Amino acid sequence: MSGQPLWLRCEKKELEHRAALTPTTAKKLIDAGFTITVERDPQRIFDDEEYEKVGCTLVENNTWASQCPISTPVIGLKELPVSKEPIAHTHIQFAHCYKQQDGWAGVLDRFIQGNGTLYDLEFLQDASGRRVAAFGFHAGFAGAAAGALALAAHRDGEVLGELKPYENEDAMVSAVKAKLAGIKNKGKDGKIKALVIGALGRCGRGAVDLFRKVGLAEEDIVKWDMAETAKGGPFQEILDVDIFVNCIYLMNKIPYFLTSSFIDAAGADRRLSVVVDVSCDTTNPNNPIPIYNTYSSFTDPIVVAKTAPGASALHVIAIDHLPTLLPREASEQFSADLLPSILELPNRQSARVWTDAEKLFKEKSEEAKVWVKENSA
Repeated sequence: MSGQPLWLRCEKKELEHRAALTPTTAKKLIDAGFTITVERDPQRIFDDEEYEKVGCTLVENNTWASQCPISTPVIGLKELPVSKEPIAHTHIQFAHCYKQQDGWAGVLDRFIQGNGTLYDLEFLQDASGRRVAAFGFHAGFAGAAAGALALAAHRDGEVLGELKPYENEDAMVSAVKAKLAGIKNKGKDGKIKALVIGALGRCGRGAVDLFRKVGLAEEDIVKWDMAETAKGGPFQEILDVDIFVNCIYLMNKIPYFLTSSFIDAAGADRRLSVVVDVSCDTTNPNNPIPIYNTYSSFTDPIVVAKTAPGASALHVIAIDHLPTLLPREASEQFSADLLPSILELPNRQSARVWTDAEKLFKEKSEEAKVWVKENSA
């Protein structure tokens, strides 16, 4: 295992403050014989000096393409900027290209043309098929917090403005509690009701935990999972709450949870004010919430769904990196969970977690080749 190099790149997605490797895990890797190179990154929650203190080598921002040896794996979190430049390196990241999202074939084609390799973090799995590391809990927690803040703004006749990261979970909970305290008497019955679909998963548990900590009554937190959605939607129960949080992990087409026509048919009887699509399958053709068609962002977190004339506004949050609202805690948890797999990186030609990921990359690459050929005529 001695001498395994690994390059932590900067994040190019705007307002992405998390890191795939924290100084804590970097130190453990170095103790195990790794050599860690870290690109400077002013938006990362961890200071560059924190990495330097544990023995990492610092290099300039965004230099992996020109300075990183081809044999050294590059690790990051979010997708690379859109480009047609071939990629010759091995990348470990969330690429968002295995479920035919917008631009999926172009992403894979870069690796095909450069003879590079993609290990998608979303598809690193243990022997039971469970993801080895995920931001799910913090995604649900932050998504529920954003939904509660959006409801507070909605009841005041406003649209939620810019969201900024919180120092820690306690600070987030306190801020949300304060906002909700001012609106409880502005609802129909003095209550705030929420429905979480995917409540048994990591993401759903995070959403439920946030709602409990900010003071929602247990009976006002509706917790659904596969058993409750098996009957097929759209679901009236979603229209009967204030906040709907979608936390499912979508792999195949399923019946819609909500549709625009279903919402319009409810008219003035609709209670629902805020939809938080934590799953964020916005451009996935199987998206079960086809009431919006664009992502939102921390600077502009609300997409206003089209509703019938005279109906109350329906605000949608579709931010695809919600855990960065709690960047330090989310990064530490994710990086710690990922660590055992990274320790197997020197044996990636035989270690199951890496051979399975490479096999999937090759399968998806073949699908991309077919798609590019069929759509390039």
